[in-house]
Amino acid sequence: MKTHRTARLLAATAATALLLTGCGAGADSDSSKASDGAANHSDGFPAPSEPRADEDLTDGDRKAAPDLLSTFALDVDTASYGYARRTLAEGRLPDPSTVRPEEFVNSFRQDYERPDGNGFSVTVDGARTGDDDWSLVRVGLATHKAAATGERPPAALTFVIDVSGSMAEPGRLDLARSALGTMTDRLRDDDSVAIVTFSGEAETVLPMTRLGDRRDRVHDAIDSLEPTDSTNLGAGVETGYETAVEGLREGATNRVVLVSDALANTGDTDADSILERISDAREEHGITLFGVGVGSDYGDALMERLADKGDGHTAYVSNEADARKVFSTDLPQNVDLTARDAKAQVAFDPETVAEFRLVGYDDRRVADDDFRDDGVDGGEVGPGHTVTALYAVRTRSGADGHLATATVRWLDPDTRTPHETSGQLETDALHDDLADAPVRFQVTTTAAYFADALRDSERSLPDAPSLGELGETADALARKTEDKEVADLAEAIADASRLDL
Repeated sequence: MKTHRTARLLAATAATALLLTGCGAGADSDSSKASDGAANHSDGFPAPSEPRADEDLTDGDRKAAPDLLSTFALDVDTASYGYARRTLAEGRLPDPSTVRPEEFVNSFRQDYERPDGNGFSVTVDGARTGDDDWSLVRVGLATHKAAATGERPPAALTFVIDVSGSMAEPGRLDLARSALGTMTDRLRDDDSVAIVTFSGEAETVLPMTRLGDRRDRVHDAIDSLEPTDSTNLGAGVETGYETAVEGLREGATNRVVLVSDALANTGDTDADSILERISDAREEHGITLFGVGVGSDYGDALMERLADKGDGHTAYVSNEADARKVFSTDLPQNVDLTARDAKAQVAFDPETVAEFRLVGYDDRRVADDDFRDDGVDGGEVGPGHTVTALYAVRTRSGADGHLATATVRWLDPDTRTPHETSGQLETDALHDDLADAPVRFQVTTTAAYFADALRDSERSLPDAPSLGELGETADALARKTEDKEVADLAEAIADASRLDL
């Protein structure tokens, strides 16, 4: 079965036109529909969480259907994938605990249809696999494109830079200095920058400074950064938020950017305790945290916890290209916020779905009953972002009809007004094979299968290919898309294959 499936995947190269159908609103324009409203329920929204009876069961086995709701906070982190790539390139397998499949999946460009205004578009599509009755279903959420640099609100960015001894390793502080210098030249005159450093203690090297004709001050502060001794990350974050509050700008996007290998060894090293100390600044002023990880040894768990609970996200940089993208392209364009406390809920129809598994998002699960509780923390998402969730879904044999409804709920970042948008998928819109699915769907599933292989020797996804087969698929997709990031994925899979995973 796997040999035939791999052949079909590779044969799909010639079907580019067909592969592009289904991008945006789903494989069939009638199968994925969106609606918008505030906190109101409507026919397109998920049903309440009470399970429905399964009429297909015999009287002896008749029980309430399993919970067919899935609820999670949106997450645009990518650090896990970036760190895995670096680790594999150095000839080591990443620790399975650092492999978060959703961050692999969300590391790649998608071509979902974008909404006209604020909020999200919802794409729901899927493809059957070689395992009987199992499909992979993709839920894609997209915000409007990032505004041109001159059109976005001004940014007030407080950089908290780790200057501990471990940051002396090539590819850490030197990389941060170079990228920050380039970014400073690309920011607008009405943007502001502050710089805090930390090692054994924290120090505000540059208070919040409007750039204008003061860029030389920022460059001088960046050039003065030198590694010293221990890592008091807690003191750095706390001082960073104090500096951000002191330099708070109304009408601007106020953000703390933490650049560190997150190898805290002095002072407070507990993420929840650190977050508690800055909770007032986060909650009262809406200052979000963006974590940028560096280094071959990297405190992934600490950085991820800080960002997830600090209303932000993480990225990982291992080379100049990564650093330029994060600091010079992504950060200046996407400093604004489109949505606060964004959550998604997917309702699978018990008439057609027997069971499902959400791939990843282990630390982002939300109780189903809390989906519309706006006091429950969600994720923060900016313009130009996409968020993808992949599900393994087993349909009932011969089932036909409605398969799933996906809804995203978020708060307007300024007014805190709640909004919802939904999309739907029918069974007849499922592609017959992964090779028939849109090319970006295939990239998504390839990344998910790769994370699945790195995470555990017992694969959890249906019809999992070998690494060799997966590498062949990735190579074909890299040629088809002419996308360097997909080529990097193929290279990472090849690195893993050489380690006899």
